[in-house]
Amino acid sequence: MNSKLIAAIAFAANKHRDQRRKDAVASPYINHPISLANVLANEGNVDDEQVLIAAILHDTIEDTVTTEQELLLEFGEEIARVVMEVSDDKALPKAERKQLQIDHAATISRRAKLVKLADKICNLRDVAASPPADWSLHRRQEYFDWAKAVIEGLRGVHPALEQIFDEAYAARPK
Repeated sequence: MNSKLIAAIAFAANKHRDQRRKDAVASPYINHPISLANVLANEGNVDDEQVLIAAILHDTIEDTVTTEQELLLEFGEEIARVVMEVSDDKALPKAERKQLQIDHAATISRRAKLVKLADKICNLRDVAASPPADWSLHRRQEYFDWAKAVIEGLRGVHPALEQIFDEAYAARPK
């Protein structure tokens, strides 16, 4: 058996091996992409292997020393394209990157929308349950509101996952 999904998990685990989340316990970063794939497969019943692989790899371009060419060679054109669609250009200022996510949400592919939706679900759950140690209440609230603005641009792609997002948003810190 040749499993591209397992290969993607191994690839992402290697790329993210020295990274930690910003929560108080500094959780291993790889937990995040695995959570996306879990939300898609087990909560959203998404069985499109390309989507699940892209979810596992979604932060490799943005947060590790990985190139689009590497993804093309290892995982093919479609997966590389989806990962690129959900990756921010780190050369841009943070505020501009965040606005571009809102602006582009409606125009990305269906597969990229699913990855983006799962990413925001997981991030809201994480910010609600174990926020970055240095984030104020105001910053957490702003993050929730920004994530909602991104998701508004891709509504209609997967109603069940959108409902899960809405439930996660309901835990917005007060």
